[in-house]
Amino acid sequence: MHNLIKAVVNSNENTLLREFLHQLRQQKRTYWLRNDIIVFFEQFCQEQKQEGKLSPTGQSTVQIEKILQVIQEIILESESYCIVIRPKIAQEEFYRLTNALEVEAISVQEILAIRDRYVNRHHPADGKIFEIDFRPFYDYSPLIRDSKNIGNGVQYLNRFLSSKLFQDPQQWLSELYKFLSLHNYNGTQLLINERIQNQAQLSNQIKEAIAFVESKPGTEPYPEFRFPLQSLGFEPGWGNTAARVQESLELLDALLDSPDHQILEALLSRIPMIFRLVLVSCHGWFGQEGVLGRPDTGGQVVYVLDQAKSLEQQLLEDITLAGLDVLKIAPQVIILSRLIPQSDGTRCDERLEKVYGTENVFILRVPFRSNGHSTDYWISRFEIWPYLETFAIDAEKELWSVLNGRPDLIVGNYTDGNLIAFLLARKLKVTQCNVAHALEKSKYLFSNLYWQDLESQYHFSLQFTADLIAMNAANFIVSSTYQEITGMPDSVGQYESYKHFTMPDLYHVVDGIELFSPKFNVVPPGVNESYFFPYSNYQDRTMGDRQRLEELLFTLDDPSQVYGRLDNPEKRPLFSMARLDRIKNLTGLVEIFAQSDSLQAQCNLILVAGKLRLEESEDPEERSEIEKMYALIDQYQLQGKIRWLGVRLSKGDTGEVYRVIGDRRGIFVQPALFEAFGLTILEAMISGLPTFATRFGGPLEIIQDGENGFLINPTQTKETGDRLAKFVQQCDQDPDLWSKLSQAAMARVYSTYTWKIHTTKLLSLSRIYGFWNFVSQEEREDMLRYIEALFYLLYKPRANQLLAAQHSR
Repeated sequence: MHNLIKAVVNSNENTLLREFLHQLRQQKRTYWLRNDIIVFFEQFCQEQKQEGKLSPTGQSTVQIEKILQVIQEIILESESYCIVIRPKIAQEEFYRLTNALEVEAISVQEILAIRDRYVNRHHPADGKIFEIDFRPFYDYSPLIRDSKNIGNGVQYLNRFLSSKLFQDPQQWLSELYKFLSLHNYNGTQLLINERIQNQAQLSNQIKEAIAFVESKPGTEPYPEFRFPLQSLGFEPGWGNTAARVQESLELLDALLDSPDHQILEALLSRIPMIFRLVLVSCHGWFGQEGVLGRPDTGGQVVYVLDQAKSLEQQLLEDITLAGLDVLKIAPQVIILSRLIPQSDGTRCDERLEKVYGTENVFILRVPFRSNGHSTDYWISRFEIWPYLETFAIDAEKELWSVLNGRPDLIVGNYTDGNLIAFLLARKLKVTQCNVAHALEKSKYLFSNLYWQDLESQYHFSLQFTADLIAMNAANFIVSSTYQEITGMPDSVGQYESYKHFTMPDLYHVVDGIELFSPKFNVVPPGVNESYFFPYSNYQDRTMGDRQRLEELLFTLDDPSQVYGRLDNPEKRPLFSMARLDRIKNLTGLVEIFAQSDSLQAQCNLILVAGKLRLEESEDPEERSEIEKMYALIDQYQLQGKIRWLGVRLSKGDTGEVYRVIGDRRGIFVQPALFEAFGLTILEAMISGLPTFATRFGGPLEIIQDGENGFLINPTQTKETGDRLAKFVQQCDQDPDLWSKLSQAAMARVYSTYTWKIHTTKLLSLSRIYGFWNFVSQEEREDMLRYIEALFYLLYKPRANQLLAAQHSR
């Protein structure tokens, strides 16, 4: 890329480049981001063509355009232009281009200092700023070479470490023997017993065991030959039938004689290693009823509850296949959340709540406390940082009590849950998995650069530090999409945004996360098919619910729940459902609808949101969106064309609402400015609704544009309105088109986004990473010590400052 810039500087485009940079400097702004640069360049080219300086085809801009296609930032300094270029996914380069068009590469440290200067926070005379650099700690780890393979980390890790370990047969056999020997459940030995004392005996005994089970009918149940197999040194855990036991033992035998990474993965996926799981989700209101739509409470609650139920079912299946039902083992899944004594009519004040439809899944709530006293009221997710360490300390005791032992896997959710997962996993020495759901840094433009201005409201200094700690500490990270990790060719991923950044006057992140680490794995969530299923499955629907919700959506006159009467309730519904916050952008959808006469003529806009009135909300952002919604309705005179429902729906009612919209051949629109994944998109698609969703974030991977849905840019109001109106017109002309998109949407979800697929993959990952964590635990200790230093020397003092400020209010 350095050579390309030099080539442009030394080519016949030199004059054009000089003029473009000159025009850029005249615009009274000094920090330019990718989209703004491209838009300005297009305007610049049009002006130049009008003056006859470019050829009609614009071919003379070929080299410049190659640079602009990969440029991320331009920062204007008095004598130069500092340029950030992203030539490939997950890679950045930094250059300085002088006014005289001399070019030189600059370091990460220099670009961070330049950004500090931009906000007048660069003070070199006062000394250096603290630098965070995780790069040296990934030297022990294999790195993926091709960015296309990012997100498939487990396959690469298993292949690489297997080949490395297999090179030393004695070490390999020793590690495998120790790993198999350590497995037990509540003191009952699994897999191999004391009759096998070392790896040599294991190699000998396994052949005798295989010969023994070969003599049995394949369908013979394990209990019928359990004791003879134990006499050979093999305990329960290999299979529930003779055929299953034989398959497992043959995998082990092959590994002992001729190691292979694929055989190792197949065997590890069968090993009974996980019986007790903890899913951490501590912010917001976590419950099964009456919580959705409250502040900080949305898709993550749905995700974790559905995941917990599916995990229990998968573990039960795995335990049965392993033959462990003879020991009457019942898996335990604990959702660790926060107890809120002043629970506002919810069950968030209950310490232990059983999850409906499960055998042994519970919500365990632990209070936040400070100075020895528990807090009584809900606390915003931006304010909870001082309570997380004591929460983890208290949670450890509660988990030992409820589980009668330590968990086998801890899964964190969101920044706070991931930090707690780190603290617990470090203390308990268990495998840690992280799920981000959303990294706030990507939601708020320049949130790190202007963190001091935002600190009183958002406390990003704590949040971003917690993210760095948790994501580097995790044994593996689950993302819903590929772009969540590394973005796309024209956009930076959520995790990628943590690679290099500055928190002026606090620290510089020289290298915050290794994106090519095999810890990253794409495992999309699923849809709860008990609640969300096609509108055409009439046999599974309740007529009373259908009629009640149809009335609520279209005709009910109840100002306490609904704002707006429809002049013509029979028009095709344009439907959306989300919280009223800026990112979800429901007010943006109102503007799209309001600025399209065609949409207003053909459709009604139906919105389901949590609140209708300012006095119902204490959230400043939500209150702002409520005010904006009323203002837009009045400004565009949308009365009679819009219904705004301020209700909290149960999951059952939510599913039926989608289906009622489907009955009327409606359309679902998800207009978020950014969406980390998009569970509502899956819910709408599986219900059979043609879906239009934001192209910013996870929907880009869910929807194949034009095939099973449509991707939109919600900031392009007219373009989005025109595309919606065109589809509605086409459906009016060809009714089969709606049905075709409906069927394609459902097929997409069933093929890729089910909880069965998700939990099977998650548990397989947990076993494989658990094995490698056991084998290479000592190699991670240096990084974990560094992370602890960041926690106690950087995070904790700032958390204590926040706590003191809260107590002084």
